[in-house]
Amino acid sequence: MDDFWNERYGKADYVYGTEPNAFVAAMAASIPEGPVLCLAEGEGRNAVFLAGLGHAVTAVDQSAVGLAKAERLAAQRSVRIATVVSDLARFEIGDGAWSGIVATFAHLPPSLRRNVHSRVVRGLAPGGILLLEAYTPGQLGRGTGGPRELELCMTLQGLREELQGLDFEVANECVRDVIEGSGHTGPGAVVQVAARRPLPASHGR
Repeated sequence: MDDFWNERYGKADYVYGTEPNAFVAAMAASIPEGPVLCLAEGEGRNAVFLAGLGHAVTAVDQSAVGLAKAERLAAQRSVRIATVVSDLARFEIGDGAWSGIVATFAHLPPSLRRNVHSRVVRGLAPGGILLLEAYTPGQLGRGTGGPRELELCMTLQGLREELQGLDFEVANECVRDVIEGSGHTGPGAVVQVAARRPLPASHGR
């Protein structure tokens, strides 16, 4: 799989463009001050955008080629990001470490996805938020990007189960135009989630 993504990102152009995912851009103001983790970040478009807003951003991806392009994009935009080449099965998200976690089109096998999502819940600091967009089963056959296997798609119901412990502030399944480089172009059936880790209940009342 590393070879697949290294080959895909080995082209001169940015496969999914250099601008942030539209949902991430629209929801960025909901991320509290503090460090942000971008999962399966590829060529860095979300990470660089969020760094430009003042966040300390760590971008994780299994493709060293993709992250090298992310670092080049950051240099072009005069921002800094940290990059970590790692499979998400092995990457330590940590506990209570992140003000925001971003995952756009990070389609994983179901068992790994459930594991990663459980670690995301723990990884958010109180008040921190997850921004996630992914393709739903309705995307299959559209030919506009995304996985070809049903099991890699996500649904809102499934995400509610996998992200128990977070408060869903945005929970939406829709078809929208996804125009992100040559990799995603055209109408896409997506699920969008903004889910926040609750602040501790106040004491002394």
